[in-house]
Amino acid sequence: MHELGITQNIVAIVTENAQQKKVKRVLLEIGKLTAIMPDAIRFCFDICSQGTLLENAKLEILETPGLAKCRQCGAEITLEKPFGICNCGSKHLDLIAGQELKIKEIEIEELCV
Repeated sequence: MHELGITQNIVAIVTENAQQKKVKRVLLEIGKLTAIMPDAIRFCFDICSQGTLLENAKLEILETPGLAKCRQCGAEITLEKPFGICNCGSKHLDLIAGQELKIKEIEIEELCV
């Protein structure tokens, strides 16, 4: 399960950027063509965040669809897998979107003094 290693890295990056403040929410963007299972990331996040600034933080995942452009006709098509066939019959596609794995937002607690 490579999602465990990915989640450990996410927790480390967020911790580094939280500036010693408690994290309330993390928004990830995961492309559908990444071979990363969002449910596995959610499961691993609960485990990896224990005892850290991210413990009890809400994890939100935005799944972005796969998108490719046909080299033959220029059409853009959506993809569920990292390969496909254009409506014109061409298999020569350039991936445009769907391979992302980004930490989009981090929400931290602000202490009022």
